[in-house]
Amino acid sequence: MMDKSAYRDIAPYEGQDVIDAINRIKAYPKFLDNMAEVLYSGNIIKTAWKSHRMKEQIPPLLDKVKSYDDFQHLITAGVFLPTIERNSMTAFTYSGLEHLEKDKAYLYISNHRDIVLDCALLDLALIRYGYPICEMAIGDNLLVNQFTTDMFKLNGGVTVKRKLPIRELYLESLRLSRYFIELITNDNKSIWIAQRSGRSKDGIDVTSPSIIKMLYLPFKEKAMPFNELIKICNIVPVAISYQYDPNDINKGREEVYKKLHGTYSKKKYEDLVNMLRGLRRFKGNVHISFGTPLTEDYSSPEEVAKEIDRQIHTDYRLWDTNYFAYDHIEGTARFAEKYEDMSTKKFLSRYKDLNQDLREIILRTYANPVYMQLKALGQ
Repeated sequence: MMDKSAYRDIAPYEGQDVIDAINRIKAYPKFLDNMAEVLYSGNIIKTAWKSHRMKEQIPPLLDKVKSYDDFQHLITAGVFLPTIERNSMTAFTYSGLEHLEKDKAYLYISNHRDIVLDCALLDLALIRYGYPICEMAIGDNLLVNQFTTDMFKLNGGVTVKRKLPIRELYLESLRLSRYFIELITNDNKSIWIAQRSGRSKDGIDVTSPSIIKMLYLPFKEKAMPFNELIKICNIVPVAISYQYDPNDINKGREEVYKKLHGTYSKKKYEDLVNMLRGLRRFKGNVHISFGTPLTEDYSSPEEVAKEIDRQIHTDYRLWDTNYFAYDHIEGTARFAEKYEDMSTKKFLSRYKDLNQDLREIILRTYANPVYMQLKALGQ
């Protein structure tokens, strides 16, 4: 077993830290009202009624929580995610888990579209299939206060520190890499990380080789062969696709701003607002495709990243919104049968009040997964 005390500041809560966090949440006066507002936004009467119901339902469950595993099973996957699924999704599906082993730990590397739902839904799929849940790497920019810190760490959040000087950032990267590998090899626990820093804003899912380089850094010093490190990581590429992205317009505006000014600086609490929007608003169909573990002898981070990309691009579940956006941009009817039941006018009306550049960027965000899949399949 790994010594978690050396990683207490970045690891999920354990032991007394779990109990202390639960007590803080119980003492937080607006916890249940806020949760009801997140889950039932837009319906004042229903929100008030559900808030009352949650005040009866949640506290007894919190009393049973002794670990972050308990919190995820009882609260997150037991109450919150099923409610989000009912209220904002047409269907939530997943595939590929039958090719993985229940008693084996994996490093899940996925594309990144939603701040919290990507990994939360991955865990929900694991739970429903009867597999162990995973921990998740999250940036410290999301830990805006004690409440959000408690919620993330009670959901298996591993803190990725980003606000450090360059030298300290390098040393922290080494420590984070050791944590990931020790978690997999010593504790036999899985962990999720995004294929690159930050969400995809343009629908182009490309793995950063620097993520793989970071994993290898502390073991390179020990002269461990690169291909051996990759094998013990048990890397599984994961593709998550949303029929509708609740943050598509905001992401598009960010891309337009970067196009005009070169960089984009987030406002305070912007991530929190985007996170809430992603939880509340309609997503349509959502699918998670689990790939196959990387077992070949890879010689470089670039080779590993290329294989992760190949699996994500080929396994990505394309929706009518993707096919229509592709045809609309290309001016063809190549995939017309894929969206024959879709109200294309209604879809386009979502963006009718936006300027042309912003509309085009958003539509390309939906179309890009089609381009990537066609390229990966050589079509």
